[in-house]
Amino acid sequence: MIVVPDKTLWHKTDVQIRFNDIDIAAHVNNAVYQNYFDLAKTHFFDAIFGEVIDWKIKGLVLVHIEIDYYQPTYLEEQIEVESTMTKIGKKSFDMVQVVRKKGTKGEESIKCVSRSVMVGYHYRDAYSFDLPDAWIEKIKQYDHTI
Repeated sequence: MIVVPDKTLWHKTDVQIRFNDIDIAAHVNNAVYQNYFDLAKTHFFDAIFGEVIDWKIKGLVLVHIEIDYYQPTYLEEQIEVESTMTKIGKKSFDMVQVVRKKGTKGEESIKCVSRSVMVGYHYRDAYSFDLPDAWIEKIKQYDHTI
């Protein structure tokens, strides 16, 4: 079970549930949640890094993901993804993301939780690299608890 950190700083991204996200059981298909997490990561990284990362040359890649599902999400519900970093290392950082009913708090509102590991990666030359000091500084400016 993924532990949701008790942090006050969470980046929130509203997610529109599309009709094709729904499966035969009338709720969001489990595989679709990864799309929601990826969308939220994009907004989260834009908020933190701005123009610091040139994604055409080097950026971040997902190397690990785990998701715990707690309750179904239905087409008519309003949801958001909350994203935060929990640990930063030399080449990588850990994230926790929570899908919940929009505007609610507490365990009962959680739809699912993801923990992921992102690694600095040079796309053109295909190698991982140490996270640049400029990136780490941007992360620390955004979240002083890391």
